[in-house]
Amino acid sequence: MLELQEASKRYESPGEIVHAVEDVTLNVRAGELVAVFGPSGSGKSTLLLLAAGLLKPDAGTILYEGRDLAGMSKRELLGYRRTQLGFVFQGFNLAAGLTARENVSIALLTRGVDHATAEERAELALREVGVAHRAGHPPDRLSGGEQQRVAIARALVGEPRLVLADEPTGSLDSDTGNGVLDLLSSLPRERGVGTVLVTHDSAVTRYADRVLNMRDGRLCGDGVDRPAAALTTE
Repeated sequence: MLELQEASKRYESPGEIVHAVEDVTLNVRAGELVAVFGPSGSGKSTLLLLAAGLLKPDAGTILYEGRDLAGMSKRELLGYRRTQLGFVFQGFNLAAGLTARENVSIALLTRGVDHATAEERAELALREVGVAHRAGHPPDRLSGGEQQRVAIARALVGEPRLVLADEPTGSLDSDTGNGVLDLLSSLPRERGVGTVLVTHDSAVTRYADRVLNMRDGRLCGDGVDRPAAALTTE
């Protein structure tokens, strides 16, 4: 589904070049959850931005279903992100002035879905993640766990084939985070969705089908899978 081939991304600042992602090769199949584990600053978020087509690699290739993202037009990349991808962020990224229902339905309205259908599908998505009873509430009246569930509903309402999650439990307590991870880890099994989750928390990796260790922009062992129990940020 998603393939990175020796992908690299570098940032230049006065006096230095930062190798955010360096020669990363990674394959993500439909129906699996891949956890990319590493400390802050290791390049995990940049890796997701490359996979989303929000950044272009300085070297290497990024393919989605065999097609090079670099060869897509701006319109095609927008379509890729709107129709194929779902995003889940640590900070939730919900619009403060909208209700939970509206935050989810807007993902469909931007794709041209009519208002009534968008709201109906938003209600269903909220029900699936267990927060339908909070549909009429704005984010400031929701707990952190409820906000993240709304964010997951927003990511899923368009029925994406690939979900990218950036530290999705980083702002949550452990019990609430476990509930969110139960939900995310069910996606590959129940929907056949390919999921990439980046994290610095080794406890998160037990939910993954495969775990890759990232440090200093590189996947350790050239992207070879490593068991979660063997990973450490030390």
